[in-house]
Amino acid sequence: MVIRKYYYGDYGDKEAAGNLNSTGASKNEWPLWEVFIRSKQGLDHKHVGSLHAADAKMAIENARDVYTRRQEGVSIWVVESKYIHATNPDDAEILYEPANDKIYRHPTFYDLPDAVKHM
Repeated sequence: MVIRKYYYGDYGDKEAAGNLNSTGASKNEWPLWEVFIRSKQGLDHKHVGSLHAADAKMAIENARDVYTRRQEGVSIWVVESKYIHATNPDDAEILYEPANDKIYRHPTFYDLPDAVKHM
């Protein structure tokens, strides 16, 4: 028995992927979009889910209908999934290790005033 590790968006063997085009999507399927919403209380956008849509305008409209039904969001971002690139979790130690010897980058030397709310 062979165990393979796949990451989000991986399809494994081309034969297992079935009727897919060069981008990995089905030939009769709309592209996948990742949805990020900024809440009224928040300062940053948070990933809330994914959806299929024909274009960016449709993705925003669908995201509004699906993820902000109670008017809790003030801003919506949509990004076609094929444009999101990520690091491999197995490479985290190599990727972040160089920052460990730069102690001046750690906020332990700074005292924040009480007036600074969102840091």
